[in-house]
Formats: sequence, C-alpha cells, structure tokens
Amino acid sequence: MRITDTNRTNRTAPKKAAKGNSEGQKFSVGGDNKAEQVRHRASVEDVGSVDALLALQSVDDPLLAKKKSVKRGHQLLDGLERLKTDLLVGRVSEDRLANMLKMLKNAPDAKDPELQAVIEDIELRVQVELAKLGRL
Repeated sequence: MRITDTNRTNRTAPKKAAKGNSEGQKFSVGGDNKAEQVRHRASVEDVGSVDALLALQSVDDPLLAKKKSVKRGHQLLDGLERLKTDLLVGRVSEDRLANMLKMLKNAPDAKDPELQAVIEDIELRVQVELAKLGRL
C-alpha cells in the first residue's frame, strides 16, 4: 500500500464569515498562547504518524515480489513470442532485441524457489535466442 498524500489536514479552506456579521468580528480564544501550544502539539503528533506510515511502506510485501516476478516472466515470454514473429516475417527489430537484453540485466530474484527456477529457464531461452542473433 502506497500513501501518496500525507497532508490531508491542510486541505480544508477557511470558512467565510456569516452574512449577518456586519461588524467583522471574529471568534477568538482568550489565551492565544494555548492555541499556539495546541497547534504545536498537533504538528508533532502528525510527524510521528507520518513516520510510522513511511516505515510501513518500506516493508517488503512477499505477494508483491511474487507478482513482479510473474509479470517479468510474462514479459520475457511475450518478447520471445514477438521475436518468433519477427523471424517468420524476416525482419528482427533491433529495439526489441535491446529491450530483451535490458530485461535480462534487470533481473530481481524471486523469493519462491520454484518460481525462480521457471524464471531462470525463461531467461536461459532468451539468452540462447539473443546469442543466435549475435546480441549476447
């Protein structure tokens, strides 16, 4: 879960004065010093809660890592499929080859050993195809 907006308390706009108040008087607290103390305490508590939320964001989610590995495997397989189509047509796209080589270099490890074995098999096949075309 990513938290993108940590400043929700500052969204509220100041309310307009009531129309019946023609003298322009505003509500005020007798001791302005207490209002400043309350405002100061609130800002310290807000910082503490933001720190806790940021700490939660930094925790790795095992399901998210697995989803990223599966997505990467699908992207590699799609790249192989497109490469096969290019070979059948007779024109291999240099951009596609460069993209596949880039995906091989940016290879995070999966936490699941079975998934990692499948990803390594797909990577090996991509390396073989790139080597055939002289790109590896």
